Amino acid sequence: MITASELKQKGIKAFEDELKKNDEAIISVRGKDKYVVISTERYKQLLEKDLDIAYKEALDDIKNGRYTTDIEKHLEEIKGV
Repeated sequence: MITASELKQKGIKAFEDELKKNDEAIISVRGKDKYVVISTERYKQLLEKDLDIAYKEALDDIKNGRYTTDIEKHLEEIKGV
């Protein structure tokens, strides 16, 4: 964890030090966790996992017939009509 005052003193070095020990650096402001910093590599991994989950959900929807090929019906679903 990095405090706001430590961040002011050390700058980017505070992130570098914390990310060597942990997957994320949590920034605490006035004693409360406020922000999370992760490396670009970790961010890309999380995005890939999100895409994998969305892909599996789409395949499951297709398998279970939860889709439409009717564009008008699809637009109504998107608009919440």
